[in-house]
Amino acid sequence: MKTPFALAAAALGMLLAVPAQASMELAQKKSCMACHAADKKLVGPSYKDVAAKYAGQKDAVAQLAERIQKGSVPGKGNWGAIPMPANPQVSADEAKQLATWVLSIK
Repeated sequence: MKTPFALAAAALGMLLAVPAQASMELAQKKSCMACHAADKKLVGPSYKDVAAKYAGQKDAVAQLAERIQKGSVPGKGNWGAIPMPANPQVSADEAKQLATWVLSIK
C-alpha cells in the first residue's frame, strides 16, 4: 500500500509533466517546430540555446513572448540574418506559456 506521501509525490510528478507535454503540443500546433528544435539549430536556434542565452534574466519570459507574437528584426542582437516572423496565431497567454516552456529546456 502506498503512503500518502508517495501518492502526493506521484500526483505532483504527473502535474509537472503535463505542462511540458502540453507546451510541446502547442509549439507543434502553432508551427514553432517548423523552424526550431529542442536540441539542434534548424532555421532558428535550438530551444536549449535560447534557454541558455536568457538564463537568469528577469524579463526573459516577457521578451520571448513578445518575440513569439511580433517576430524579430535582423541585426538587433537576435540570432543571425534570418528574422523570426511574427506569429499572430499565438495569443498572449499562449506566447507566455511557450516562452516559459522554452526557458525550462536544459
